[in-house]
Amino acid sequence: VLTYVDLNTLLCQIEACINSRPLTPLSNDPSDLTALTPAHFLIGDSLIAFPEANLPDLPVNRLKRYQLVQRLRQHFWSRWSLEYISELQSRSKWSKTHPNLQPGTLVLLKDNQLPPLQWKLGRIVAVTQGRDNLTRVVSVKTDSGVTQRAITKLCPLPIDYPPADNTHQDSA
Repeated sequence: VLTYVDLNTLLCQIEACINSRPLTPLSNDPSDLTALTPAHFLIGDSLIAFPEANLPDLPVNRLKRYQLVQRLRQHFWSRWSLEYISELQSRSKWSKTHPNLQPGTLVLLKDNQLPPLQWKLGRIVAVTQGRDNLTRVVSVKTDSGVTQRAITKLCPLPIDYPPADNTHQDSA
């Protein structure tokens, strides 16, 4: 049973998790791997989480109050991030056509082991198409370098704009 203070703490931490989700690229710069989040509207910057111990294996009766709140937050994060990422990645087979992922698109990399408030973002630098001319594998630039990922392990951001095209410039 949580006290009022514990519940308030947990709800504030859950609010931070939800407000840390990436919405759209912050800029069209291909080297920029940052995304706009709801926190940018609330506090003017992204939220930062401090590393904490992973507590899912300890029995609930052995946890102190703070640890119990942290475990509940971790449970919320694992479930919500999995469901949120699955929703971003939802594909309706054969009923709708989706555009191929293009170089320059900012994507979220699926990783079930990331702690709360940590979203691994990358920008597509190259695509590899299958025999059916559909994108199957992409090269993604992340903070740690360029890796290849299947498109099933990537999630385009919910509000993504096509990469900037420099062929059309306004002459006003």
